[in-house]
Amino acid sequence: MPSLPTALLSLTFYLTTLASPSPHTFHFPTSPNHTFTPGSVIPANAHTFPALLGTGMSTSLLNLGPCAMLPPHSHPRATNIVVAISGNTTSWTVVENGAGVREVALVPWTVAVFERGSLHGMINYGCENAQLISALNSEDPGTLNHINALFLFPPDIVEAAFGAQRSASDGFDVRTLGRDVPGVGTGAVMGSRECMRRCGIGGLG
Repeated sequence: MPSLPTALLSLTFYLTTLASPSPHTFHFPTSPNHTFTPGSVIPANAHTFPALLGTGMSTSLLNLGPCAMLPPHSHPRATNIVVAISGNTTSWTVVENGAGVREVALVPWTVAVFERGSLHGMINYGCENAQLISALNSEDPGTLNHINALFLFPPDIVEAAFGAQRSASDGFDVRTLGRDVPGVGTGAVMGSRECMRRCGIGGLG
């Protein structure tokens, strides 16, 4: 007998998906979040594309404007494969403590793997748009932005994590630092000041 969550997912599938005139197609450009300013992650998953329920698969379109990045994040329920379509993107991955960091240049038609639960992020170092396709082995992979999540902890705990001796007296104010972290938004944020200066973005050229 299927579990209650499985049964509810199946019911949702039949009521919301099969009743649709086009239940098995998903068009990325029609998403309201489709933007390169600064960028966006457009997921086709069980929530946005119910036809994927029970398939164990999902995919996302990654749009990165000049100097835009996907900040450090992880997927708690899926391994992630990314294929670069255009642009000049660099990614970094840390799988676990002590494993070091893995850097990959995602030039067009390069594939990178980000293991389930690994911390990873990427930036478009070019002055033109970059686009990538992400595939995940779960219809509900989940995403956790680590910097945003960190500042949900009590301020004294975050302060201690940065070093117990640091405090506002030496210019370190964890509350101010947390307020400056961009929200999750469309999934992308602006990247390094060096890139923005080189590309003449935000008056830094």
